[in-house]
Amino acid sequence: MKLSTKGRYGLRALIDLAVHCTEEAVSIQSIAKRQNISDRYLEQLMGKLRRAGLVVSVRGAGGGYRLARAAEEISVGEVLRALEGNLDAVTCPGNDGEPGEPGCEEADVCVTRYVWKRINDSITQAVDGIMISQLVEESRRIQEEKGQICPRPCENKNGGK
Repeated sequence: MKLSTKGRYGLRALIDLAVHCTEEAVSIQSIAKRQNISDRYLEQLMGKLRRAGLVVSVRGAGGGYRLARAAEEISVGEVLRALEGNLDAVTCPGNDGEPGEPGCEEADVCVTRYVWKRINDSITQAVDGIMISQLVEESRRIQEEKGQICPRPCENKNGGK
């Protein structure tokens, strides 16, 4: 499995949003500048994240984006699936189909499908087990080690931090 720039840049942008949001929404321009991503491309990525329910857009003066839920409730897997689609490293019709549906004719005797399933399950478990809040804390730790000022935690208007 190889992630495209959509997944890599989108994840960076969402972490940046979680690190830098305060009471106000964070502008595309500020995220783009900090992350060295073009405004236009970032707008496309944020649109996908908005449609997936991970961010909300705020219009008007002081507009931009905010997390739709607390960072503790958003997994890296959700972000990557919103941007990349299916994260399976290997697609196997023997594992993907429901019983009785057309699939791999050799599924009953093919043992490699168990290998592909375990690989795919491991990827899912890994990315779903990492929360955005963990990456925010790691980012703050790195910034503190470098003597940089860390923004205060994002206060989500839906009750979470």
